[in-house]
Amino acid sequence: MPTGDLVAAWEVALSDGVYRIEFAHGTATGKRVVYVNGQEVIRKDWMFKLVGKETFLVGRAGTPATITIEAVTGFAYEYALQISGKSLQTFMDNWARTTRTWLFQLDGEDCRVVLEKDTMDVWCNGSRVDTTGEFVDDSTETHFLLGGHDCCITAVGSGKKKDGIVHHFLLDGERVAASTQ
Repeated sequence: MPTGDLVAAWEVALSDGVYRIEFAHGTATGKRVVYVNGQEVIRKDWMFKLVGKETFLVGRAGTPATITIEAVTGFAYEYALQISGKSLQTFMDNWARTTRTWLFQLDGEDCRVVLEKDTMDVWCNGSRVDTTGEFVDDSTETHFLLGGHDCCITAVGSGKKKDGIVHHFLLDGERVAASTQ
């Protein structure tokens, strides 16, 4: 669990889940500790160099992440997170463009379905789902099952260049609203 030296925290949405990354930095002791979802993944005590980088992996796919520690003035420090070599903001902007997420309740449980638009991979609650693709009249359909429920993601041209392809998620034939996450 994070300690009293916690100086930064970020939330990172990946296909297999949303991860909370926390960083503790003891500027008097040089201690550096990285937590992912409350689990300690890096601990370094008595670091004499207070600036630098800590690199670690996040998620089931092992997405590389790096926390950069830079001195601003005196004993003030700035902390930045990079995911896959990109700033967090750039990574999240790109992720939002290349994925579509739906959050809903299924049989009393929270569900998070993510479509990776570039590969058409579908993830549910952190696990990749087996799918079957099908071309229909004016769209494509990606079919899969979640706990015995029929699911389908349709991809339809919007007719507007700016909007491109529009994806809809159907659970037992009913449309589920997309999330901004």
